[in-house]
Amino acid sequence: MSKDIVWKRAEVESPCIQVCVVHPEERICTGCLRSIDEITRWSKMDAEERSAIMEELPARAPLLRKRRGGRNARLKR
Repeated sequence: MSKDIVWKRAEVESPCIQVCVVHPEERICTGCLRSIDEITRWSKMDAEERSAIMEELPARAPLLRKRRGGRNARLKR
């Protein structure tokens, strides 16, 4: 057996990108877009539940794009 062969399980991979910051209003991770509950339970979920969450994640991204002003708002005054 070759050393280059790595055994892998057929699982839905975690969407974690190691940017673990929870948005204070939306209560989802700004990196992977999962809720704290989803992150906590991920390793215990079956593939079907993980896949369902993965399908929902893109729809959550706009929740974090709301801007409250910042530098551009100050410059327009």
